[in-house]
Amino acid sequence: MKDVIIGIDAGTSVIKSVAFDLNGRQIESHSIPNSYETLPGGGSVQDMSRTWSDTAETVRGLIQKLPDLASRVAAISVTGQGDGTWLIDKNGEPSGPGWLWLDARAASLVNELRSSQEDEARFNITATGLASCQQGPQLKWMQQNDPDLLHRSKFAMHCKDWLYFKLTGRVGTDPSEGNFSFGDFRTRQYNDDVIEFFGLKKFKHLIPEMIDGAAEYDALSPEASRQTGLLQGTPVTLGFVDVICTALGAGLYEENADIGCTVVGSTGMHMRLVPDPGAVELNSARTGYTMQMPIPGVLAQMQSNMASTLNIDWLLDVAVDLLGSLGIEKSRPDLIPHIDRWLAEAKPASTIYQPYISEAGERGPFVDENARAGFTGLSTKHRFGDLLRSVVEGIAFAGRDCYAAMGSTPSEIRVTGGAARSEQLRTVFGAVLHSNIRTSSRKEAGAAGAAMIAAVAIGQYPSMKACADDWVTPLLGDVEQPKPALTETYDAYFDSYLAARAALSPVWSAMATSRGTSV
Repeated sequence: MKDVIIGIDAGTSVIKSVAFDLNGRQIESHSIPNSYETLPGGGSVQDMSRTWSDTAETVRGLIQKLPDLASRVAAISVTGQGDGTWLIDKNGEPSGPGWLWLDARAASLVNELRSSQEDEARFNITATGLASCQQGPQLKWMQQNDPDLLHRSKFAMHCKDWLYFKLTGRVGTDPSEGNFSFGDFRTRQYNDDVIEFFGLKKFKHLIPEMIDGAAEYDALSPEASRQTGLLQGTPVTLGFVDVICTALGAGLYEENADIGCTVVGSTGMHMRLVPDPGAVELNSARTGYTMQMPIPGVLAQMQSNMASTLNIDWLLDVAVDLLGSLGIEKSRPDLIPHIDRWLAEAKPASTIYQPYISEAGERGPFVDENARAGFTGLSTKHRFGDLLRSVVEGIAFAGRDCYAAMGSTPSEIRVTGGAARSEQLRTVFGAVLHSNIRTSSRKEAGAAGAAMIAAVAIGQYPSMKACADDWVTPLLGDVEQPKPALTETYDAYFDSYLAARAALSPVWSAMATSRGTSV
């Protein structure tokens, strides 16, 4: 009986394979820690062969936990970390290590491209801002600095595309990454003007066909069958990029609803469901992403903060270090159970925090590689709980800033990520964003979203709406409405948050120059 779908999610830090039944119930999972290498000049790369072997191992581990699994699998779907450039040669072997979304070698090139007059036209076609993590700038950097690498390559893919190739032997990418990299969000097709913008006309052959995994699938190859332990011929679908799969699994898609999705993870991702291309909002700063959803005509607009819970992690680590210096051994997980109490005891908006703790600066909704975190308005009365609450409020203010760049904040936002378990954090986010908040009990939203794409592709469901009715809606929690008094307080401070950010920008630049790291 074919009653299981496997969703594979190859993230930056973890690769996991997750088994679901045909109605969306998670049965079992197996994961392996992932790793990457940093290089001089801002490089971040990953061994492509090891990524595939680790992925195959997660599937074998799943089979060990469910011995009869191979004969039960109705389909497999794969998603993974977005952006980056994974090149293969004419023999299907890696041309070199895969470039990750963390790779910053093209940063100065991106600054040049963003300042060009032609970038506005490119942005109007893709509805996606430029960043060094993307394949277009990375390929252009390679063309200028390592042309031999491109000449010995046959295709340029992304992480999930490489794994799909290893599973099926077919080369392709999905419509979400294909279109925001080189396509027109209105037509879901590659655009020659965008390709020419990057000067890649003679390397156009590197860009693979786009495969809509919700509409078609391929068969597991004999070699992939041998390496994974699954049956040859098992249907395999190419999932959309991980952030789309996560949003799908967490509840972004609902017909005729004003829905958003915020992922409160190490980085912050804020997404707005767009029912048709005509409803896309383009911002003057030319930032953010616009991605196809695995539903005809439907898109997701998004803005992402480089650092979300990384800000909380930093402050908790400061406390851990202080306690350790006094001989009190604690770890960050030891402090997490106290967060809601500290937040509840602190006064709202007693200081303003800019949540740009990442050394890479910020990319959404503004681009400033020199942006840094800081408190404004501290006094002797402030204590640790006040700082923690200010950090959480700063993360929420950054989210409001991101939604404003996409037009307006949705009336209901589905919040996911580990930090969403905090009741106090959800209360802050609801009040800052003026939105109802709902959370999903789905543990592996990314793998679930990929599996949902497979469920539609093989005909288990006639539409993504029908699939979401079973896989998503029952797992959504109760609606948490914003508290009016708290909303009023945060409204009074949001303009000050924006003013502080604008005033600090030249300070960040001067500090970067002083330390010799300005780019």
